[in-house]
Amino acid sequence: MNVNKVLLVGRLTRDPEIRNTSSGQTVASISMATNRFWKDKNGQRQEKTEFHNVILWGRLAEIAGQYLTKGQEAFIEGRIENRKYTAKDGTERRVTEVIAENMQLGQRAQGGTGSFTQRPASNNNFPAPASSVKETPAEEIPTINLDEEEEVKIEDVPF
Repeated sequence: MNVNKVLLVGRLTRDPEIRNTSSGQTVASISMATNRFWKDKNGQRQEKTEFHNVILWGRLAEIAGQYLTKGQEAFIEGRIENRKYTAKDGTERRVTEVIAENMQLGQRAQGGTGSFTQRPASNNNFPAPASSVKETPAEEIPTINLDEEEEVKIEDVPF
């Protein structure tokens, strides 16, 4: 049996980049950072940050472009793909990407309002949502706060 499954919970390092293919398919590119914490043999806390390129297609890309912002937490479920391309200088390059199949939005970056706010639509082709629609207060959904100093325990993960 073969499995190619990726689960990422991290923060966006930049706003999503939205574009359309020549056939009209919407594509979003995001970059995420994930942190890993551990204690070394001397008991000193260590941290390592990994950066991930994530590609979203179709409606998932549209949602990412509309609601995700730099610094926001997100949960991405997908698969790893490697691709080769030829750079402008003629050298062959390889890149590893996560192709998203599912996404959950997390908390906004610190200092944000924590609710969905409309970004200017000038960078994409999507209409702004109607301003007459009012959001009703939603039930508090448990989230993982990545800024806490404690290690995340599997029993604390809400999904």
